Amino acid sequence: MINRERLLAEFFELTRIDSPTKHERQIADLLKNRLSSIGMLVTEDEVGQVIGGNCGNVFAYLKGDLPEAPVLLLSAHMDTVEPCHNVEPVLQDGLITSAGATILGADDISGIAPILEALRTIQEHGVSHGDIQVILNVAEEGGLNGSKNLDITHLKADLGFVLDADGEPGAIIVAAPGQDRINVTIKGRAAHAGVAPEAGINAIVLAAKAMASIQLGRIDEETTSNIGTIQGGLATNIVAEKVEITCEARSRNLGKLEKQTAHMCDAFRRCAEEAGAIAEINVKRLYAPFTLAEESQVVDLALQAARDAGLKAVLGATGGGSDANFYNVYGIPCAVLGTGMQKFHTTEEFIKEENLYRTAKYVVEIIKAAAKVKK
Repeated sequence: MINRERLLAEFFELTRIDSPTKHERQIADLLKNRLSSIGMLVTEDEVGQVIGGNCGNVFAYLKGDLPEAPVLLLSAHMDTVEPCHNVEPVLQDGLITSAGATILGADDISGIAPILEALRTIQEHGVSHGDIQVILNVAEEGGLNGSKNLDITHLKADLGFVLDADGEPGAIIVAAPGQDRINVTIKGRAAHAGVAPEAGINAIVLAAKAMASIQLGRIDEETTSNIGTIQGGLATNIVAEKVEITCEARSRNLGKLEKQTAHMCDAFRRCAEEAGAIAEINVKRLYAPFTLAEESQVVDLALQAARDAGLKAVLGATGGGSDANFYNVYGIPCAVLGTGMQKFHTTEEFIKEENLYRTAKYVVEIIKAAAKVKK
């Protein structure tokens, strides 16, 4: 049923469009036209104005002929990470890569292109279906800011799927972590490092002591933490008065997330106070974790569709966030599906050509499976 030639050509076309985070206007306009040509009602929210971008989230709605079926959400994100300018996709021996100097953009064009192809396929073959909502988000990279700030009055779906994971088609992510961003500023006291070092309080040294006492890396199977950046000091002959540190904590368990974040904050605060310095700490919850029960309707639907598509269904958890984190918060049970993209966020990113076709077939089977259930 899938038109392979059309899907491959569209994947190549979309990856060639520059779409860095907060600069998705060009690809959004093209996709809005494509969705309209499929017969969908297309709108755009004003998230771009909220986050300082040039584009909002794209919403598209297709009426079905089965009003008793649940409204199905299909979602992917339009932005790509740097270096993403002048991408030139290359197909060789069944693998699609970039020419080498850029990322490929399979994250997340490998979600968008199969959604478009699946929608065309069901129309061309007269497949009965319920209502379908497509949401293409901006600014997913770097904090899920598109879905975090979207206008929830646009949401119509009962359940859904985000195509944005690196597993083979058939991989179904049913649990993902929440993330806390921790910004720390330690303020000590400046002094001449050669004349009167004892008069100073070195903020960099205090930060180092704190970090040495923090549990970092993999804490357990569902919890991680990391020190991301550290910046401070003016010169070697000045005792560093100030240092700024950015950190994160993640966990699929909300209680563990809060415990790890508190542990990290306490370490910075304690080391500063013991030396007579000040630790200013700001914690921001970027997104909450989610877990879907294996017996839930959305997971059951995904499993059935994988079988119908001839795919090996594998339920799993991830250490990364996606727009599904916010859809679940908004009350739409939403799983994340693997598209087969590999080594994303690097210039070695690639995807098997066959996985594009398998993903599109999977989406068709999801639409067909959703048509067989009741709201």
